[in-house]
Amino acid sequence: MKRMSHFDRSGRVRMVDVSAKPATARSAVAHAFVRMKSATVTSLRRVESPKGNPLEVARIAGITAAKRTSELIPLCHPLSLTHVDVRAKLCKNGIEIASEATTTGPTGVEMEALVGAAVAALTIYDMCKALERGMEITELYLVKKSGGRSGTYARPSASAKR
Repeated sequence: MKRMSHFDRSGRVRMVDVSAKPATARSAVAHAFVRMKSATVTSLRRVESPKGNPLEVARIAGITAAKRTSELIPLCHPLSLTHVDVRAKLCKNGIEIASEATTTGPTGVEMEALVGAAVAALTIYDMCKALERGMEITELYLVKKSGGRSGTYARPSASAKR
């Protein structure tokens, strides 16, 4: 039976000791979606916000956040990321976000990819709230990860269509 790694045998919270783990190439991709009215999407296709292009600002915010994950999530290890990429794409009912993080190290980068996607989505909300306050941030999840002792994980394909 699997157990949560951030607790010791007596139930105390702990940071996992990764000092004995070998450094391997690791990568992770995360997804988020900002659901909004089609009128908001149409406005974004026509006009840039006074704060700048919302998709580009969200991309930079997501990259910055991924690099600072260990400052936000208490038991995350600080990692030397070798690459972070965040992409935001307009869809008919919102904005789809993909965040990818890579490193060579003793622990995975799933949290960095997830934080990148989450902060990019929050940035979209901030940039677009003047147009619509009822936006929803949904579908934040790990798409895939590779490397490390547990190997590769790939989320089963979603059946929902946008």
